[in-house]
Amino acid sequence: MMTKKEIRKTVNARRRALPPEQEQTASEQIRDLLVSLPEYREASTVYCYVDYNHEVHTWPIMKRAMEDGKRVAVPRVNGKEMDFYYITSESDLEPGAFGILEPREGLSPAKEPDAFMVMPGVAFDRAHHRVGYGGGYYDRYLEKWTGLKPAAVAYECQIFDEVPFESFDIRPRILVTEAGISRI
Repeated sequence: MMTKKEIRKTVNARRRALPPEQEQTASEQIRDLLVSLPEYREASTVYCYVDYNHEVHTWPIMKRAMEDGKRVAVPRVNGKEMDFYYITSESDLEPGAFGILEPREGLSPAKEPDAFMVMPGVAFDRAHHRVGYGGGYYDRYLEKWTGLKPAAVAYECQIFDEVPFESFDIRPRILVTEAGISRI
């Protein structure tokens, strides 16, 4: 089995190699599948990461959620902690930690105990074990907010037969790729 470091390097190369039109089409397919989920439809609030470095495009997901009358919150990192803040448009975002767009200062914190969460990951396996970016932000956040309904989004090129995992890693119950929806 590859190490997490090897997996991160492999996936970054795979995502960079995706032609822009394939990346766009796959992101649209993932969005359409995601918004068809009952967990999404029943949610009044959607927590969603802001894509970076050839990840699944998430602004169309957030835009659709707003059009559907849902509140949208995105994460901001402070040291080892991550918190979500409500946004109403792209103008609420500014470059933050690691150059990733984050909610600007002064926005209201989101504290929805049962929100639907769109979460990122570098790689996943068929059992939904997740290789993240190594900071543990989502594991810590989901450990604290156990009522959230996480769904991970990824391109098929990010799916492996098996990835290394730790006992404390939190697996998303739902994994959406352009090829379909998987549940555990």
